[in-house]
Amino acid sequence: MIRIHFTPDDIGRVRIAANPDPLWETVFSLFRLRRPGPEPVFGRWRAHALRASRRADLELLLPLVQFAYYPDFLTPAEGLQGLPAGLEALLSTPVSRLRTDMSALARLGRPTPAWMRRLAEGDRETLERLAGAIRSQHAAVVEPIWPEARAAVEADRSRRARVLLEEGCEGLLHSYRPMMRWEPPVLEIDVSFEQSVHLSGRGLLLMPSYLSWGSPDVLRDTSLPPVLVYPVENELRLGVGTRAADTDLTALIGQTRTSVLESIGDGRTTSELARRVGVSVASISQHTAVLREARLIRSSRAGKAVLHTITPLGAALLGAAPAPPSARAG
Repeated sequence: MIRIHFTPDDIGRVRIAANPDPLWETVFSLFRLRRPGPEPVFGRWRAHALRASRRADLELLLPLVQFAYYPDFLTPAEGLQGLPAGLEALLSTPVSRLRTDMSALARLGRPTPAWMRRLAEGDRETLERLAGAIRSQHAAVVEPIWPEARAAVEADRSRRARVLLEEGCEGLLHSYRPMMRWEPPVLEIDVSFEQSVHLSGRGLLLMPSYLSWGSPDVLRDTSLPPVLVYPVENELRLGVGTRAADTDLTALIGQTRTSVLESIGDGRTTSELARRVGVSVASISQHTAVLREARLIRSSRAGKAVLHTITPLGAALLGAAPAPPSARAG
């Protein structure tokens, strides 16, 4: 079990990442190649990833990403600034960090090839090869789903932010059940290993992840900036044609549902949509049920309200819909 211990100062220093982290997603892509996860969610993506991944990249990366442990230096905090910044931070990893992380990996008892020993000593050429393999793996299997990943993370963040505004940080932490349990002042996560993280006033970054599945994860070195990565609800639809450039969206789904879809923006509750569209709450509930069944929106509980967010498919339909006459006139 992971136990994350909060102080009163930490409660006020909880943050939610605005975007997926490209390095964490690349690491999780390697997990998914070994442990597929639910077929309806990951099946089509995994079939693509198995074809797209370069054998030379996997030969370098898979030995580093074990189920029991993977080195913390693979996911530096700078990854949230984008892949180039993350890889630059990885290339600047101190030798002491490389040695510590690789020693922890070696304690799993698996064979240690010569290149891993060179990496532990900070060999620049080996480190550059590793960074190149991560860049290549990201381009092959993560970049194609990046729009979907961002949409899913933004939807999760909108939902959590509303809970935070309405119920405070403790309500936010409670909203993660059953994935994790908030038993003040400790956040508990069921995993196969034991780890205690004492935040000690440093706060906690909550990072939604698209390719993660199952249990949340943390960095093993508790002296590093605290981060908790957790899986979001997602629907991987890689390769599905979602544009309808020649289709009038209003004719396709109706005027009211088009208005609902256009009004959702970065997330709206049922009552907010009713006010914006000008229909009853009951009518909005019926329309959102249809849009949800068509996978154009997601709906999730945010405190006492139901929050609706648009899916990548819904966003694609809106992007392909012709602009209204007033917008085209200029």
